[in-house]
Amino acid sequence: MTNRHANWERLTMVIKWANMTVNSFARHIGLVRAENLYHIKKGNYGISEDLADRIIAYFPQIDRTWLLSGIGNMLTTNSAESERLPFFSGDIAGIMPVVGTLGAQGEIQLPYITGSHLVVRSTSQAMNETLSAATDLILREVGVHEVIQGNEYVLLFGDRVEWRRVRYVARDSNKCRLVARNRDEHADIFINRADVTRAWRVVARIAILES
Repeated sequence: MTNRHANWERLTMVIKWANMTVNSFARHIGLVRAENLYHIKKGNYGISEDLADRIIAYFPQIDRTWLLSGIGNMLTTNSAESERLPFFSGDIAGIMPVVGTLGAQGEIQLPYITGSHLVVRSTSQAMNETLSAATDLILREVGVHEVIQGNEYVLLFGDRVEWRRVRYVARDSNKCRLVARNRDEHADIFINRADVTRAWRVVARIAILES
């Protein structure tokens, strides 16, 4: 493998680990557009120290030496340690509005996932994989102003809770579109961004297969 391809492979590993698209990752680390990242894919540039510093500033779990050279491991030693997160077995519709007042049903030990706050089970047919009976969502609470296009979130607005992928609405920056994985059976939901009162980004998810 050539070095230019190795640069893009490492960058792709980080983007997948962050559970983002290339475009949303670029915006998250403060790039005006993703074109700079696609230049790396084309082999025009490598991963610069400035880009590495941007990534590490937002994702300190990533090892800088590995990012620049491929030497060592993607995650720092501290990040590789397991985290114990509170687990809520009730569905998100009932759990999320009152999550701060509930006692967890237990804890789940998860390696390689840091900066998360809780694990909640969802039985949403709109977002679950075809063969999944449910999905355990590893969530990190974020400010409502931090919700960006392309990522999956659990959003609380009014008396509703929805787990969807967020898309912007063309020509109306005050609205956003919530898109289901299973779009054939679940229509998009349009909401006012100002109506969102709490938001949790889906850091990772674990499918619970039907028995």
